[in-house]
Amino acid sequence: MNHTDMKITDTLRENYMPYAMSVIISRALPEIDGFKPSHRKLLYTMYKMNLIKGQKTKSANVVGQTMKLNPHGDGAIYETMVRLTRGNESLLHPFVDSKGNFAKHYSRDMAYAASRYTEVKLDEICSEVFKDIDKNTIDFMDNYDGTMKEPTLLPVTFPNILVNPNQGIAVGMANNICSFNLAEVCKTTIAYLKNPKCDISKTLLAPDFSTGAQILYDKDAIDQIYKTGRGSVKLRSKYRHDKKNSVIEIFEIPYTTTAEAIIDKIIDLIKAGKVKEITDIRDESDKSGLKITLDIKKSTDVSKLMSKLFKMTSLEDSFSCNFNILIGTAPKVMGIAEILGHWTDFRMGCITRKIKYDINKLTHRLHLMEGLKKILLDIDKAIKIIRDTEKDEDVVPNLMKGFDIDEIQADFIADIKLRNLNKEYILKRIQDVDDLNAELDRLDAILKDDGEIKKIIIDELKEISKKYGQDRKTEIIYEDEVEVFDETENIEDYNLRVFVTAGGYLKKISHVSLRSSGAHKLKEEDYMLCEWDATNKSDLILFSDKQNAYKIRMHEIADCKASELGHYIPNIIETEPDEKIVFALPTLDYSGDLLFVFENGKGARVSLKCYETKTNRKKLVNAYYGKSKLVGVKFLPQEEDIVIYSSLDKIVIFNSSLMQTKTTRDTMGVALMNMKKKSTLARVEFLKDVQFADPSYYTAKNIPATGYYLKDEDGEDSQLSLF
Repeated sequence: MNHTDMKITDTLRENYMPYAMSVIISRALPEIDGFKPSHRKLLYTMYKMNLIKGQKTKSANVVGQTMKLNPHGDGAIYETMVRLTRGNESLLHPFVDSKGNFAKHYSRDMAYAASRYTEVKLDEICSEVFKDIDKNTIDFMDNYDGTMKEPTLLPVTFPNILVNPNQGIAVGMANNICSFNLAEVCKTTIAYLKNPKCDISKTLLAPDFSTGAQILYDKDAIDQIYKTGRGSVKLRSKYRHDKKNSVIEIFEIPYTTTAEAIIDKIIDLIKAGKVKEITDIRDESDKSGLKITLDIKKSTDVSKLMSKLFKMTSLEDSFSCNFNILIGTAPKVMGIAEILGHWTDFRMGCITRKIKYDINKLTHRLHLMEGLKKILLDIDKAIKIIRDTEKDEDVVPNLMKGFDIDEIQADFIADIKLRNLNKEYILKRIQDVDDLNAELDRLDAILKDDGEIKKIIIDELKEISKKYGQDRKTEIIYEDEVEVFDETENIEDYNLRVFVTAGGYLKKISHVSLRSSGAHKLKEEDYMLCEWDATNKSDLILFSDKQNAYKIRMHEIADCKASELGHYIPNIIETEPDEKIVFALPTLDYSGDLLFVFENGKGARVSLKCYETKTNRKKLVNAYYGKSKLVGVKFLPQEEDIVIYSSLDKIVIFNSSLMQTKTTRDTMGVALMNMKKKSTLARVEFLKDVQFADPSYYTAKNIPATGYYLKDEDGEDSQLSLF
């Protein structure tokens, strides 16, 4: 086939799919033992180099040896090792005991020393990672060039998948596993082994991170993570305040950030004038650990400053969990109970295989002892057979015939040293037979009973918890105990007047400035659309002719003078092309209702609360009903008498209490006036703003109403603009 004729779908399937599968299965995602292939290859290489007991060796040596299993460059292998070391502080329980500079997890810019300068060996906990690996507990496979064997998994005796954090980005999927306290994980696994329906959160309190800090405990969020394997937890830094020197020292930060990122952000805030209490900031981290020092003004309210920094910087950060683990060759996102279920199956498989290996070894030994027992009956006969045999290769067959034993037993006997062919030696050896039989019976009983295998796992976990367990590094605090930064507290508050013009200009003028100002400067043919009293802490909601509502925080807008044109609204908010603002309203608490009146004779009364959003959203679509042209908008802080005009000069006056408040922004509302053919609603006003000789003449007790034509004596009334 000509290359130009290939379909792109075929090219992707043939070239990209194998790559994607390789990344998912052989690189980015951990398996149930808690390791990715790169970790496993490195640690197994160190195990084979006898670095579990021996002295430390140069990191470069380990990196070189690892290349036999991992065909990557030395830089990639060394970087993998760095994260596993005690010096880097990435893991709660490091696998590599290190000497030299391995940088720090909490530092973005600190560089680790080259591999020729640093030294490593396996940490003590690795004895639990490789326990019984030589007893057929796991499968081995060929390395990339078929010259060596490497383990497919490591027979780790505790749920390492939960104890050390793991992060990876594959193709089309990712994983992010937080770490948990080893003692809590062991306790939880024991509880799970005893009862798979146990309450996980009773023993597994919350994630625990090597960088410490505090976790803001939210039970619902934790339960969600434990149940589904997805969710996020909030972490915040720990600090101490030195009153004497007016200094704040930050000494533990969230696992997800770095000291440099925090310092850069605080400097940006200081430059932008958003934080005025800090006079200097320094990174004073040294060999004893992390320390970010803030010099502050003497009058500073420290808890308020810190709650502001928590809100505005990564001093408070989130860890997003995604427990995506390879089970066999299939990636799966799982909750804690399901992970423990798979780990239990894996661990029971390891122990079963180890017991079968021990049974085979003991059976073989028993078989040899039974042969030795037969020799004991006549040692002289055995010596005579060996002495009388002319050819070396006939010794074993002759012993087999003489004592009715098989080749394995005969071979064993033939290899016994001449000095050991005495009664005492042979009796001592065959005394073990009873013990061997008893041990075989015990192992057989365990093999047939899953409960017994689980007991072995429980005993191991208790031992591990006792030997390696440590106190939590991440302190648990409850969200309701935390002081949350209220942005409005730091906004300078004063009274002002807001003006919005039909041409799209916004003016924010303080009352003080307004008193001394002259006439408003407006563009030709522009006019005031709305003007309201407000405060600097208000939100301003702008409604457009395209059913959009835009929100502006008044404190983010600079003050103007009446003699200026003001701020051009499309420069402040991203409006659509040809979009015009038709109404604007400032509000502090979103109380009151809005009345929207449409050409088709209908009107909608919508609660202002519908426009309040918890997030800082700037634009709300479908802000009001859009299938009939908007005639006017009125704000109802309380009930008002409303006047509506039709295009045929018919008028209806009604009280707003006749309309129900709706909580859907784009409701079509209710009919206000019975419309004749070709007539439309043309205008809406408050009765208090209009002069009528006899308002009761037009007043309706119910809506919709037919209305009455405008009387001649009311015709001279100077009517207001559309809004």
